[in-house]
Amino acid sequence: MKIQSTSLYFHGKKCIFVKMIQRKKIKEFINLLNLFPVLAITGPRQCGKTTIAKELIKYIAKETIYLDMESGSDRNKLIDPELFFEDNINKCIIIDEIQFYPEIFPLLRSSIDKQRDNARFIILGSASPKLIKQSSESLAGRIAYEELSPFNLEEIGTEEKDRHWLRGGFPDSFLAKSDANSFIWLKNFINTYIYRDLISLGLNTSSVVLNNFLVMLSHNQGDVFNQNNFSRSLGVSSPTIKKYLYFLEESYFIRILKPYHFNIKKRLVKSPKVYIRDTGVLHYLNQITDSSQLVNTLVIGASWESYVIEQIYQMLSMEISVYYYRTHHGTECDLVLVKGLLPIASIEIKYSSSPKLTKGFVISIDDLKTKYNYIITPSSDMYRVRKDITVCSLSTFIESEINKIHKL
Repeated sequence: MKIQSTSLYFHGKKCIFVKMIQRKKIKEFINLLNLFPVLAITGPRQCGKTTIAKELIKYIAKETIYLDMESGSDRNKLIDPELFFEDNINKCIIIDEIQFYPEIFPLLRSSIDKQRDNARFIILGSASPKLIKQSSESLAGRIAYEELSPFNLEEIGTEEKDRHWLRGGFPDSFLAKSDANSFIWLKNFINTYIYRDLISLGLNTSSVVLNNFLVMLSHNQGDVFNQNNFSRSLGVSSPTIKKYLYFLEESYFIRILKPYHFNIKKRLVKSPKVYIRDTGVLHYLNQITDSSQLVNTLVIGASWESYVIEQIYQMLSMEISVYYYRTHHGTECDLVLVKGLLPIASIEIKYSSSPKLTKGFVISIDDLKTKYNYIITPSSDMYRVRKDITVCSLSTFIESEINKIHKL
């Protein structure tokens, strides 16, 4: 079975922002449906997984059935899953919020082995494969995983950078009629995330402590993570802090940036940096409601840094890994792009239209021996401050420079 390739657009609710937003992952999803019996689309809740799955129905050359595991009536259809799958063996079955029904995975395998066609199932989950452990154990060789993130800058267009940075990429936040409505949506999203979603994924803890942990993370955005400080401040054990981080990372809430330390003889910082991935969520936790507040807050530098890192991360090819670099003497590089074990690009992130070349960044480049080196700002023209160091805006980096890195 072949699935027709086409463009996909996210149809937002009525709002000021009327531009149709093309999701860049659609071609990957179509290709994977042509190769595997099961396509698993994972990502944070409310990032658009259901919308993209329902759009895919148009391009699947057989009948489809949609089931939502949060719906009692849909769960009732799976009282006897084997019988249901047998009765619909020639259809594509979409199962949404699969993390609420992990015991179904062995039955998926059994059904697939009876008739191993491509695009038998599309499963959607608001948790990583590590949290939905049964899938990797039961469907090895039969399933392809692909993460869908909230809107990225390439999808919404670089001319909307400021709105995107302030509100984040969750569709209902980004497409809200006003900044105030965006803030209200983020408030309710985070409350649901703390009081329901993490508990349903298996994190049994006090919602008050977890809320304080998220706020504390937002105030330490992009700092080298000190687990003991968090433990003392929150009055919980160090292993508990480690457990919080695990659940937050595996539910796509935070990104943990590890330090690069391969083939470097200097004494290096070994602790990770932790970033709240969506800047809309970050700004809500810091009670930043509009652009004027953002510009005048102390968190603006950390916010810009995390925004740049997340946008670059989403657009990198699979073979490129991301790290930061820091020695005990204070030499630091915000972002190191690595292919295999070879550093290929060093990136310094500055919220300034006239950034200065720092000694620490120069030393980092000398240590890492990277071919491409950038200082990325919100809106600078593109120019070189040294033969091997280029200043440019994030928009320019995404539109032209990232392709040079991919070709190495």
